[in-house]
Amino acid sequence: MTVSFRLSPEQENLKLGARQFAEAHLRPLAAEVREERDPLRRALLARPAFEKAVAAGFLKGLIPAPFGGAAAGGVEASILIEEWACHSPDFVISMAGPLLALAPVYQAGTPEQIRRFVAPFLADQGAPVAALAFSEPEGSANFAAPPPAEGLRTTAVPDGDSWVINGRKAWASHLPGWDGDGPDVMTIVCRAPGGISLIVAEREHLADRIEVEEYYDLTGLRGCLTSRIALHDVRVPQSNLLGAEGQGTQLTYDAFWASGASIGIFAVAAMRQAFDVAYRYALAEKRGGLVPIIEHQSVADILADAKSRIEAVRLLSWRALDAVIAQDPAGPELALHAKIFGSETGVEVITRLMNVVGVQSYDSGFPLTAYLAEALAYPVIEGSNVGIRRRQLQDLFRSPGYDPLSASGIA
Repeated sequence: MTVSFRLSPEQENLKLGARQFAEAHLRPLAAEVREERDPLRRALLARPAFEKAVAAGFLKGLIPAPFGGAAAGGVEASILIEEWACHSPDFVISMAGPLLALAPVYQAGTPEQIRRFVAPFLADQGAPVAALAFSEPEGSANFAAPPPAEGLRTTAVPDGDSWVINGRKAWASHLPGWDGDGPDVMTIVCRAPGGISLIVAEREHLADRIEVEEYYDLTGLRGCLTSRIALHDVRVPQSNLLGAEGQGTQLTYDAFWASGASIGIFAVAAMRQAFDVAYRYALAEKRGGLVPIIEHQSVADILADAKSRIEAVRLLSWRALDAVIAQDPAGPELALHAKIFGSETGVEVITRLMNVVGVQSYDSGFPLTAYLAEALAYPVIEGSNVGIRRRQLQDLFRSPGYDPLSASGIA
Protein backbone atom coordinates (compact mmCIF):
# COMPACT_ATOMS: atom_id res chain seq x y z
CA MET A 1 0.00 0.00 0.00
CA THR A 2 1.32 3.44 -0.88
CA VAL A 3 2.45 5.54 2.07
CA SER A 4 0.99 9.03 1.90
CA PHE A 5 1.50 11.97 4.23
CA ARG A 6 -1.29 14.02 2.66
CA LEU A 7 -4.29 14.48 4.95
CA SER A 8 -7.48 12.79 3.82
CA PRO A 9 -10.68 14.86 3.40
CA GLU A 10 -11.86 13.53 6.76
CA GLN A 11 -8.61 14.55 8.43
CA GLU A 12 -8.79 17.99 6.83
CA ASN A 13 -12.30 18.41 8.22
CA LEU A 14 -11.09 17.34 11.67
CA LYS A 15 -8.25 19.87 11.48
CA LEU A 16 -10.65 22.64 10.45
CA GLY A 17 -13.17 21.80 13.17
CA ALA A 18 -10.50 21.57 15.86
CA ARG A 19 -8.93 24.85 14.75
CA GLN A 20 -12.27 26.64 14.73
CA PHE A 21 -13.08 25.35 18.22
CA ALA A 22 -9.66 26.42 19.47
CA GLU A 23 -10.01 29.92 18.01
CA ALA A 24 -13.52 30.35 19.38
CA HIS A 25 -13.07 28.86 22.84
CA LEU A 26 -9.47 28.05 23.74
CA ARG A 27 -7.81 31.29 22.69
CA PRO A 28 -10.15 33.33 24.93
CA LEU A 29 -9.72 30.76 27.71
CA ALA A 30 -5.93 31.11 27.52
CA ALA A 31 -6.26 34.89 27.86
CA GLU A 32 -8.41 34.46 30.99
CA VAL A 33 -5.96 31.98 32.46
CA ARG A 34 -3.08 34.43 32.02
CA GLU A 35 -4.92 37.04 34.09
CA GLU A 36 -5.98 34.80 37.02
CA ARG A 37 -3.44 34.39 39.81
CA ASP A 38 -5.15 31.75 41.98
CA PRO A 39 -4.35 28.22 40.68
CA LEU A 40 -7.75 26.71 41.55
CA ARG A 41 -9.83 29.55 40.13
CA ARG A 42 -7.55 29.51 37.09
CA ALA A 43 -8.21 25.81 36.46
CA LEU A 44 -11.96 26.14 36.96
CA LEU A 45 -12.09 28.69 34.14
CA ALA A 46 -11.86 25.75 31.72
CA ARG A 47 -15.19 24.21 32.66
CA PRO A 48 -17.45 26.14 30.22
CA ALA A 49 -15.14 25.30 27.29
CA PHE A 50 -14.95 21.72 28.56
CA GLU A 51 -18.74 21.45 28.47
CA LYS A 52 -18.81 22.87 24.94
CA ALA A 53 -16.20 20.31 23.83
CA VAL A 54 -18.27 17.48 25.30
CA ALA A 55 -21.41 18.75 23.58
CA ALA A 56 -19.52 18.96 20.28
CA GLY A 57 -18.52 15.30 20.56
CA PHE A 58 -14.80 15.81 21.11
CA LEU A 59 -14.73 13.76 24.33
CA LYS A 60 -16.27 10.79 22.54
CA GLY A 61 -13.51 11.23 20.01
CA LEU A 62 -11.03 10.17 22.71
CA ILE A 63 -12.82 6.86 23.34
CA PRO A 64 -12.00 3.96 20.96
CA ALA A 65 -14.86 2.90 18.70
CA PRO A 66 -15.00 -0.68 20.04
CA PHE A 67 -15.95 0.77 23.43
CA GLY A 68 -18.65 3.11 22.17
CA GLY A 69 -16.61 6.17 21.23
CA ALA A 70 -15.55 7.72 17.95
CA ALA A 71 -11.75 7.69 18.17
CA ALA A 72 -9.95 7.01 14.91
CA GLY A 73 -6.17 6.56 14.56
CA GLY A 74 -3.09 8.21 15.96
CA VAL A 75 -2.79 10.73 13.16
CA GLU A 76 -6.29 12.01 13.87
CA ALA A 77 -5.47 12.27 17.58
CA SER A 78 -2.27 14.14 16.71
CA ILE A 79 -4.13 16.64 14.55
CA LEU A 80 -6.61 17.41 17.31
CA ILE A 81 -3.93 17.71 20.00
CA GLU A 82 -1.76 20.06 17.94
CA GLU A 83 -4.59 22.40 16.98
CA TRP A 84 -5.84 22.69 20.54
CA ALA A 85 -2.44 22.73 22.24
CA CYS A 86 -1.38 25.70 20.12
CA HIS A 87 -3.75 27.80 22.23
CA SER A 88 -4.27 25.86 25.46
CA PRO A 89 -2.17 22.75 26.09
CA ASP A 90 -3.38 22.72 29.69
CA PHE A 91 -6.97 22.31 28.47
CA VAL A 92 -5.95 19.37 26.31
CA ILE A 93 -4.15 17.70 29.22
CA SER A 94 -7.19 18.13 31.44
CA MET A 95 -9.60 16.77 28.86
CA ALA A 96 -7.36 13.86 27.93
CA GLY A 97 -7.58 12.28 31.37
CA PRO A 98 -9.61 9.33 30.01
CA LEU A 99 -6.76 8.46 27.63
CA LEU A 100 -4.63 7.52 30.63
CA ALA A 101 -7.19 6.47 33.22
CA LEU A 102 -9.14 4.19 30.87
CA ALA A 103 -6.20 2.62 29.03
CA PRO A 104 -5.83 -0.13 31.68
CA VAL A 105 -9.59 -0.62 31.63
CA TYR A 106 -9.51 -1.39 27.89
CA GLN A 107 -6.52 -3.68 28.37
CA ALA A 108 -7.53 -5.70 31.44
CA GLY A 109 -11.13 -4.81 32.30
CA THR A 110 -14.04 -7.22 32.10
CA PRO A 111 -16.89 -6.33 29.72
CA GLU A 112 -18.94 -5.18 32.70
CA GLN A 113 -16.10 -2.99 34.00
CA ILE A 114 -15.56 -1.47 30.59
CA ARG A 115 -19.24 -0.58 30.22
CA ARG A 116 -19.43 0.95 33.71
CA PHE A 117 -16.18 2.91 33.73
CA VAL A 118 -16.44 4.20 30.16
CA ALA A 119 -20.10 5.25 30.38
CA PRO A 120 -19.51 8.74 31.89
CA PHE A 121 -17.29 9.68 28.95
CA LEU A 122 -19.85 8.83 26.28
CA ALA A 123 -22.04 11.69 27.49
CA ASP A 124 -23.22 14.55 25.30
CA GLN A 125 -23.30 17.04 28.15
CA GLY A 126 -21.57 17.95 31.36
CA ALA A 127 -17.84 17.89 32.11
CA PRO A 128 -16.81 14.37 33.11
CA VAL A 129 -13.15 13.98 34.07
CA ALA A 130 -10.83 11.07 34.81
CA ALA A 131 -7.44 10.67 36.46
CA LEU A 132 -4.77 8.00 36.63
CA ALA A 133 -3.57 8.35 40.23
CA PHE A 134 0.01 7.18 39.78
CA SER A 135 2.59 9.74 40.89
CA GLU A 136 3.25 10.25 44.59
CA PRO A 137 4.71 13.33 46.30
CA GLU A 138 7.87 11.45 47.32
CA GLY A 139 8.52 10.37 43.72
CA SER A 140 7.45 7.43 41.57
CA ALA A 141 10.27 6.71 39.14
CA ASN A 142 11.06 3.58 41.17
CA PHE A 143 7.47 2.67 42.04
CA ALA A 144 8.01 -0.99 41.12
CA ALA A 145 11.29 -1.39 43.03
CA PRO A 146 11.31 -4.53 45.23
CA PRO A 147 12.14 -4.47 48.97
CA PRO A 148 14.10 -3.19 50.71
CA ALA A 149 13.33 -0.16 48.49
CA GLU A 150 10.20 1.70 49.55
CA GLY A 151 8.63 1.73 46.08
CA LEU A 152 4.94 2.59 45.82
CA ARG A 153 3.48 3.80 49.10
CA THR A 154 -0.29 3.90 48.46
CA THR A 155 -1.91 0.75 49.87
CA ALA A 156 -5.08 -1.23 49.21
CA VAL A 157 -6.13 -3.51 52.05
CA PRO A 158 -8.92 -6.08 51.55
CA ASP A 159 -11.82 -5.73 53.98
CA GLY A 160 -14.75 -8.06 53.29
CA ASP A 161 -16.05 -7.31 49.81
CA SER A 162 -14.09 -4.08 49.57
CA TRP A 163 -10.67 -2.59 49.18
CA VAL A 164 -9.72 0.19 51.60
CA ILE A 165 -7.21 2.52 49.96
CA ASN A 166 -4.95 5.02 51.71
CA GLY A 167 -2.10 7.09 50.39
CA ARG A 168 -1.02 10.34 48.78
CA LYS A 169 -1.02 11.17 45.08
CA ALA A 170 0.13 14.15 43.05
CA TRP A 171 0.53 15.74 39.62
CA ALA A 172 -2.20 13.95 37.64
CA SER A 173 -4.69 16.46 36.31
CA HIS A 174 -8.08 16.50 38.07
CA LEU A 175 -7.23 14.28 41.02
CA PRO A 176 -9.75 16.24 43.13
CA GLY A 177 -12.25 16.64 40.29
CA TRP A 178 -13.93 19.99 39.73
CA ASP A 179 -15.26 20.30 43.29
CA GLY A 180 -12.76 18.46 45.50
CA ASP A 181 -14.84 15.28 45.74
CA GLY A 182 -12.95 13.51 42.97
CA PRO A 183 -13.22 12.83 39.25
CA ASP A 184 -15.86 10.58 37.72
CA VAL A 185 -13.26 7.81 37.48
CA MET A 186 -9.92 7.52 39.26
CA THR A 187 -7.68 4.58 38.36
CA ILE A 188 -5.46 4.18 41.42
CA VAL A 189 -2.02 2.58 41.27
CA CYS A 190 -1.59 0.98 44.70
CA ARG A 191 0.15 -1.80 46.59
CA ALA A 192 -2.19 -4.72 47.39
CA PRO A 193 -1.21 -7.92 49.23
CA GLY A 194 -0.53 -9.57 45.87
CA GLY A 195 1.66 -6.78 44.54
CA ILE A 196 1.21 -3.53 42.65
CA SER A 197 -2.35 -3.39 41.37
CA LEU A 198 -4.82 -1.05 39.66
CA ILE A 199 -8.17 -0.40 41.32
CA VAL A 200 -10.81 1.95 39.90
CA ALA A 201 -12.59 4.29 42.29
CA GLU A 202 -15.76 5.97 41.07
CA ARG A 203 -16.93 9.35 42.24
CA GLU A 204 -19.33 7.87 44.80
CA HIS A 205 -16.39 6.14 46.48
CA LEU A 206 -14.22 9.25 46.55
CA ALA A 207 -16.67 11.82 47.94
CA ASP A 208 -15.53 13.13 51.35
CA ARG A 209 -12.47 10.84 51.19
CA ILE A 210 -10.10 13.22 49.40
CA GLU A 211 -8.03 15.80 51.23
CA VAL A 212 -6.55 18.40 48.90
CA GLU A 213 -3.20 19.31 50.43
CA GLU A 214 -2.19 21.82 47.77
CA TYR A 215 -3.21 23.12 44.37
CA TYR A 216 0.06 23.54 42.48
CA ASP A 217 0.87 26.93 40.97
CA LEU A 218 2.73 25.85 37.85
CA THR A 219 5.22 27.88 35.84
CA GLY A 220 3.69 26.73 32.56
CA LEU A 221 0.50 24.82 31.72
CA ARG A 222 -1.07 27.18 34.23
CA GLY A 223 -4.67 26.19 33.52
CA CYS A 224 -4.15 22.56 34.60
CA LEU A 225 -5.98 21.50 37.73
CA THR A 226 -2.88 19.99 39.31
CA SER A 227 -2.73 19.11 42.98
CA ARG A 228 -1.37 16.99 45.78
CA ILE A 229 -4.03 14.93 47.58
CA ALA A 230 -4.40 12.39 50.34
CA LEU A 231 -6.81 9.45 50.05
CA HIS A 232 -8.36 8.56 53.39
CA ASP A 233 -10.01 5.13 53.73
CA VAL A 234 -11.42 5.10 50.21
CA ARG A 235 -13.65 2.04 50.17
CA VAL A 236 -14.01 0.43 46.74
CA PRO A 237 -15.71 -2.86 45.77
CA GLN A 238 -13.26 -5.71 45.23
CA SER A 239 -14.85 -6.14 41.80
CA ASN A 240 -13.19 -2.85 40.75
CA LEU A 241 -9.74 -4.47 40.61
CA LEU A 242 -8.44 -4.42 37.04
CA GLY A 243 -7.02 -7.77 35.99
CA ALA A 244 -5.25 -9.61 38.78
CA GLU A 245 -3.35 -8.48 41.84
CA GLY A 246 0.24 -7.82 40.91
CA GLN A 247 -0.57 -6.93 37.31
CA GLY A 248 -0.45 -3.21 37.98
CA THR A 249 3.17 -2.59 37.07
CA GLN A 250 2.79 -3.63 33.44
CA LEU A 251 -0.64 -2.03 33.12
CA THR A 252 0.78 1.25 34.40
CA TYR A 253 3.72 1.21 32.00
CA ASP A 254 1.41 0.36 29.09
CA ALA A 255 -0.97 3.19 29.97
CA PHE A 256 1.76 5.78 29.44
CA TRP A 257 2.80 4.80 25.90
CA ALA A 258 0.11 6.91 24.21
CA SER A 259 0.60 9.89 26.50
CA GLY A 260 4.35 9.70 25.97
CA ALA A 261 3.94 9.74 22.20
CA SER A 262 1.51 12.66 22.47
CA ILE A 263 4.10 14.80 24.27
CA GLY A 264 5.91 15.10 20.95
CA ILE A 265 2.79 16.74 19.54
CA PHE A 266 2.51 19.10 22.50
CA ALA A 267 6.11 20.12 21.83
CA VAL A 268 5.26 20.68 18.15
CA ALA A 269 2.41 23.00 19.14
CA ALA A 270 4.68 25.09 21.36
CA MET A 271 7.42 25.22 18.69
CA ARG A 272 4.88 26.07 15.98
CA GLN A 273 3.57 29.04 17.93
CA ALA A 274 7.04 30.21 18.90
CA PHE A 275 8.25 29.92 15.30
CA ASP A 276 5.33 32.03 14.10
CA VAL A 277 6.22 34.79 16.56
CA ALA A 278 9.94 34.77 15.74
CA TYR A 279 9.37 34.50 11.98
CA ARG A 280 6.96 37.43 11.87
CA TYR A 281 9.31 39.42 14.05
CA ALA A 282 12.23 38.70 11.70
CA LEU A 283 10.18 39.74 8.67
CA ALA A 284 9.05 43.03 10.18
CA GLU A 285 11.83 44.23 12.48
CA LYS A 286 14.96 46.06 11.35
CA ARG A 287 16.16 46.83 14.90
CA GLY A 288 17.80 50.07 13.74
CA GLY A 289 19.32 48.58 10.59
CA LEU A 290 18.53 49.04 6.92
CA VAL A 291 16.83 45.69 6.28
CA PRO A 292 14.57 43.27 8.16
CA ILE A 293 16.65 41.00 10.34
CA ILE A 294 15.64 37.94 8.33
CA GLU A 295 18.10 39.21 5.73
CA HIS A 296 20.94 38.34 8.14
CA GLN A 297 22.25 34.80 7.64
CA SER A 298 22.52 34.06 11.36
CA VAL A 299 18.81 34.77 11.85
CA ALA A 300 17.76 32.78 8.78
CA ASP A 301 19.88 29.84 9.95
CA ILE A 302 18.08 29.70 13.32
CA LEU A 303 14.71 29.83 11.60
CA ALA A 304 15.70 27.13 9.11
CA ASP A 305 16.98 24.80 11.83
CA ALA A 306 13.85 25.38 13.89
CA LYS A 307 11.51 24.62 11.02
CA SER A 308 13.37 21.41 10.16
CA ARG A 309 13.09 20.20 13.74
CA ILE A 310 9.39 21.05 13.97
CA GLU A 311 8.65 18.98 10.87
CA ALA A 312 10.81 16.10 12.09
CA VAL A 313 9.15 15.93 15.52
CA ARG A 314 5.68 16.18 14.01
CA LEU A 315 6.18 13.22 11.66
CA LEU A 316 7.89 11.13 14.34
CA SER A 317 5.05 11.81 16.77
CA TRP A 318 2.36 11.04 14.19
CA ARG A 319 4.06 7.71 13.51
CA ALA A 320 4.53 6.97 17.22
CA LEU A 321 0.99 7.75 18.33
CA ASP A 322 -0.47 5.89 15.36
CA ALA A 323 1.67 2.83 16.16
CA VAL A 324 0.66 2.86 19.83
CA ILE A 325 -3.06 3.17 19.10
CA ALA A 326 -2.84 0.46 16.43
CA GLN A 327 -0.95 -1.75 18.91
CA ASP A 328 1.96 -2.04 16.51
CA PRO A 329 4.92 -3.79 18.22
CA ALA A 330 7.01 -0.75 17.27
CA GLY A 331 4.75 1.53 19.31
CA PRO A 332 6.66 1.55 22.63
CA GLU A 333 10.04 2.37 21.08
CA LEU A 334 8.58 5.04 18.82
CA ALA A 335 6.68 6.51 21.77
CA LEU A 336 9.92 6.80 23.73
CA HIS A 337 11.67 8.57 20.85
CA ALA A 338 8.73 10.97 20.39
CA LYS A 339 8.68 11.75 24.11
CA ILE A 340 12.42 12.21 24.59
CA PHE A 341 13.44 13.73 21.27
CA GLY A 342 10.25 15.76 20.91
CA SER A 343 10.27 17.29 24.37
CA GLU A 344 13.98 18.09 24.44
CA THR A 345 13.91 19.48 20.92
CA GLY A 346 11.03 21.75 21.93
CA VAL A 347 13.10 23.36 24.67
CA GLU A 348 16.10 23.72 22.38
CA VAL A 349 14.16 25.20 19.46
CA ILE A 350 12.24 27.78 21.47
CA THR A 351 15.39 28.87 23.29
CA ARG A 352 17.09 29.41 19.93
CA LEU A 353 14.09 31.31 18.60
CA MET A 354 14.31 33.66 21.56
CA ASN A 355 17.76 34.58 20.26
CA VAL A 356 16.18 35.75 17.01
CA VAL A 357 14.19 38.32 18.97
CA GLY A 358 16.88 39.14 21.49
CA VAL A 359 16.43 40.48 25.01
CA GLN A 360 12.85 41.58 24.34
CA SER A 361 11.89 37.91 24.27
CA TYR A 362 12.75 37.69 27.98
CA ASP A 363 9.95 40.11 28.88
CA SER A 364 7.06 38.20 30.45
CA GLY A 365 4.71 40.24 28.26
CA PHE A 366 6.32 38.84 25.11
CA PRO A 367 4.76 35.48 24.13
CA LEU A 368 7.94 33.44 23.69
CA THR A 369 8.49 33.08 27.44
CA ALA A 370 5.05 31.46 27.80
CA TYR A 371 5.84 28.93 25.06
CA LEU A 372 9.17 28.16 26.70
CA ALA A 373 7.44 27.64 30.06
CA GLU A 374 5.14 25.10 28.39
CA ALA A 375 8.01 23.35 26.63
CA LEU A 376 10.01 23.06 29.85
CA ALA A 377 7.25 20.86 31.28
CA TYR A 378 7.37 18.26 28.53
CA PRO A 379 10.69 16.54 29.42
CA VAL A 380 9.47 16.00 33.00
CA ILE A 381 5.75 15.15 32.71
CA GLU A 382 4.18 11.87 31.54
CA GLY A 383 7.23 9.99 32.77
CA SER A 384 10.32 12.17 33.14
CA ASN A 385 12.97 11.64 30.50
CA VAL A 386 15.80 11.05 32.99
CA GLY A 387 13.89 9.22 35.71
CA ILE A 388 11.83 6.90 33.50
CA ARG A 389 11.87 7.28 29.72
CA ARG A 390 15.60 7.02 29.02
CA ARG A 391 15.80 4.08 31.42
CA GLN A 392 13.01 2.37 29.46
CA LEU A 393 14.91 2.94 26.24
CA GLN A 394 18.07 1.55 27.81
CA ASP A 395 16.16 -1.57 28.90
CA LEU A 396 14.82 -1.96 25.37
CA PHE A 397 18.30 -1.74 23.87
CA ARG A 398 19.53 -4.41 26.31
CA SER A 399 16.66 -6.82 25.66
CA PRO A 400 17.61 -10.10 23.92
CA GLY A 401 17.07 -10.04 20.18
CA TYR A 402 16.61 -6.27 19.92
CA ASP A 403 16.80 -5.19 16.26
CA PRO A 404 17.53 -1.47 15.65
CA LEU A 405 15.58 -1.63 12.37
CA SER A 406 12.39 -3.05 13.81
CA ALA A 407 10.79 0.25 14.85
CA SER A 408 11.17 1.63 11.34
CA GLY A 409 9.57 -1.47 9.82
CA ILE A 410 12.55 -2.21 7.55
CA ALA A 411 14.15 -5.01 9.56
